[in-house]
Amino acid sequence: MPDLLLTSVVGSYPQPDWLVDRNLLGRRLPPRTRAVEIWRVAPEYLEQAQDDATVLAIRDLERAGIDIITDGEIRRESYSNRFATALDGMDLENPGTALDRTGHPNPVPRVVGPLRRSRPVEVRDVEFLRATTTRTIKATLPGPFTMSQQAQDDYYHDEEALAMALAEAVNDEVRDLFAAGADVVQLDEPYLQARAEKAQRFAVKAINRALLGVAGTTALHTCFGYAHIVLSRPNGYPFLEELADVTAHQISMESAQQKVDLSVLKSLANKTLIVGVIDLADDSPVEDVDTVVGRIRDALRFVPPERLILAPDCGMKYLPRPKAFGKLTALARAAARVRAEL
Repeated sequence: MPDLLLTSVVGSYPQPDWLVDRNLLGRRLPPRTRAVEIWRVAPEYLEQAQDDATVLAIRDLERAGIDIITDGEIRRESYSNRFATALDGMDLENPGTALDRTGHPNPVPRVVGPLRRSRPVEVRDVEFLRATTTRTIKATLPGPFTMSQQAQDDYYHDEEALAMALAEAVNDEVRDLFAAGADVVQLDEPYLQARAEKAQRFAVKAINRALLGVAGTTALHTCFGYAHIVLSRPNGYPFLEELADVTAHQISMESAQQKVDLSVLKSLANKTLIVGVIDLADDSPVEDVDTVVGRIRDALRFVPPERLILAPDCGMKYLPRPKAFGKLTALARAAARVRAEL
């Protein structure tokens, strides 16, 4: 039963110390504007260095035994800013301010005109990944609702209109990523949980516009933020059952760190579930296989194996690389053990 209990990653994998200043990276929130100061490599050599580091990430994911892989988001300063800052209509030289999910003001792109994607942003990333591995590959993009919360709107003056404009740009990119060879395209929407009241108003509408007319397997990731940054975490989701109405085929959620009651999975019976069974907190050890097996069995109480994909809770960007590799290896071994029992 090789297609049951496949393993995946959410998106990011640790960038090497020789590529980024990881101390600087770890001291700040994921940047919304550009953060070129984190790169250790001179601009004229940066793309080559990022390519080399991407190959290392791909090989780590393969060696760990992960079935559905990404490029580790090695070329990104954050999960969202690479795409958001590439859009026409964003003023990057004179940034605005918005509250982050911890309630603190953060520099963000300022919307000063109609938002348009005038060029593909991640197509080369997908082409590089496709040429480097024979495994199933996933591309990740920030979702329109989350990006609408990470910008200062000085043009639309309407959050829903802003989100819908972002959704059109995301839709163009999603189509190009599938054309470039992606097997799965995932939208990252952590702010569904941080801004649940606003999400109730227009998030599903914006997400569905971002995926309108798309042919290919799509996923939506929602979480409570990087464990390295967001330390206070609820044990339930304020905005999850509503995701039954999005057109994404797969819903990705974290559960291991805050021990979510997985009975909530029953509300998403029409979706494939990507369930986080690896804790990414800074102080979390590399799980033994038995621990991960237990988390998988817990998920199987509420979702059948043919609709369950296993992953870490969130991106692994802030973990030390050896720990990230160890956790993914435990994930793959635990999945293999439970798969053999089916």
